[in-house]
Amino acid sequence: MADEAGAVIVAAGSSQRMGGIDKLLVPLAGRPLLAHSIETFVEHPSVRSVVVVVSEANQPEVEDLLGDIAPSAIVVLGGARRRDSVRAGLGALPRCEYVLVHDGARPLVTAAMIDAALAGAREKDAAICAVQVSDTVKQVDNYGFSRRTMDRAGLMLAQTPQAFRLELLLRAHAAHAEDVTDDAMLVELMGLPVRIVAGSSRNIKVTTPDDLVLAEALLKQV
Repeated sequence: MADEAGAVIVAAGSSQRMGGIDKLLVPLAGRPLLAHSIETFVEHPSVRSVVVVVSEANQPEVEDLLGDIAPSAIVVLGGARRRDSVRAGLGALPRCEYVLVHDGARPLVTAAMIDAALAGAREKDAAICAVQVSDTVKQVDNYGFSRRTMDRAGLMLAQTPQAFRLELLLRAHAAHAEDVTDDAMLVELMGLPVRIVAGSSRNIKVTTPDDLVLAEALLKQV
């Protein structure tokens, strides 16, 4: 079917700031953190296939988890860099028109965010969820001194999911070898536009133990 979408969920990080534990497997509202985002994608009516990119360290646990909540999901090993992990996921993805790339460490992703990202990709071939910067932003030098205050008017915080026409994202990965912090940057390096769609301040990325506490509190509000 021509407009089908697949999802690549990246779960191969090292969790360096979580005190030696894999943040994707820690309990969150009674379930492993990773389960929350996987279930949201698996249950979405526009997502026909899900690939979960794992590390060698967490592969057995993630496979056990998927057996319970998403037995049809595909598991692949990630690479040294985030972009390498995404590319491995793209290579395992069944044929589809669009692909959503999501960080497994964002457990509060919603169906509405998936809808918004896909709508933006259908319009402009590439779209990302993002939120406006609300704090004052300072540019700091190498010695820890503030040198100037940035204009917030044109600044946004990128999130996932990010959605792309699959053919475009594959071309973007092939066109540039440098490391990037998200897949939208590869499209930008090609000189192509990326549509910004509404993310959410609730769509946090769990990186530290404090983030885990916040995510738990946010889930209790649902």
